[in-house]
Amino acid sequence: MIEDLGDDVFHIDTRMGGYDGITSSYLIRGSRPCLVETGTARSAPIVVAGLAELGIGPADLATVVVTHIHLDHAGGVGDIARAYPNARIVVHEKGARHLADPSRLMASAHRVFGTDLDRLFGELVPVPQERLAVLSEVGTIDLGDGRRLDAFHNPGHASHHIGLLDSSTGDLYTGDAAGVYVPETADVRPATPPPDFDLDLTLSSLDRMRAASANRLLFSHFGPVTDVETTLERSAEEIRHWVEIVTSVYETSPDVDHAVELVRARDRERHSVFYEDEERVRKFDELSGVGANVSGIWRWLDAR
Repeated sequence: MIEDLGDDVFHIDTRMGGYDGITSSYLIRGSRPCLVETGTARSAPIVVAGLAELGIGPADLATVVVTHIHLDHAGGVGDIARAYPNARIVVHEKGARHLADPSRLMASAHRVFGTDLDRLFGELVPVPQERLAVLSEVGTIDLGDGRRLDAFHNPGHASHHIGLLDSSTGDLYTGDAAGVYVPETADVRPATPPPDFDLDLTLSSLDRMRAASANRLLFSHFGPVTDVETTLERSAEEIRHWVEIVTSVYETSPDVDHAVELVRARDRERHSVFYEDEERVRKFDELSGVGANVSGIWRWLDAR
């Protein structure tokens, strides 16, 4: 699926694990075409086909930006770099070494996902060091004709996470810093996996996104949202709600499995429409499951 969002911005469904409607890539076509998020390694052929349909050939892509290096966002970056040899690859400095040498990242992913790793993600191919453009706290990405992406460090979900604001459209590329948006129900679900989740950094990142005064949020999961202020407020509310439940278990009867079951039960009560479609629940569980998110909160509580 390719969706024209206007102003030379196009939304490509990267179809992680074969699922429609959970993972997004965006092309800003312009005079210096830029791809935001590559999706998984398994998704790379889908993204290449989408770019070709939009008139972007192997020599045309100027820049690839990943909001962070998790495999659903950057797993295809090595394949995309090979397919577009003129593109520079932009990443935060805390994630750059893992794109140049993904061995530790992939070993960790194998431990977490086991036999599901290949089905969902595939293997991250290294990016040559000289192709990487590394960002720190802030940076700018030239889109041509005076248009740019203003990048800023936006941790909380991950230490190597950045946000991106389009100077022309006011589009804010959220990555996972505002959680996961479900288009069918307009729910905003937390994305709090280990090892990097930090409540204070997450809430300050949401404040930073509010301060950007964006006109539209472009979620990596999934798609565009125009109700910016309300959506960011709901994201913060949901994260606080999950943390409150997990903390209550942590402080009274420390059993992470009990916390997972309690969060799932409370979430089902709170978002009954989301749970009416079993296939929707299953695919979003594969993307950002309750177990992984509770584990991230539990680890943060341990580290406090």
